Amino acid sequence: MSKVCEITGKRAMFGNNVSFSINKTRRRFDVNLSKKRFYLPEEDRWVTLKVSAKGLKIINRRGITAVYKEMKAQGSVK
Repeated sequence: MSKVCEITGKRAMFGNNVSFSINKTRRRFDVNLSKKRFYLPEEDRWVTLKVSAKGLKIINRRGITAVYKEMKAQGSVK
């Protein structure tokens, strides 16, 4: 599976490590992801999502049901 947040769509960024002598080597900035289970009372089931820290804040603010309905409307959920 790819390292992409299922709520926000955040993915890894790429950049450079820059040493003191200004040598540049490529590096990768990974997303702060965690696998989290959420309970949907309307559907009476648990859903497992890969969520970034920003995605968790969005769920806490708006609620899992509202966020899940938006994801369903966009077609990113089965």
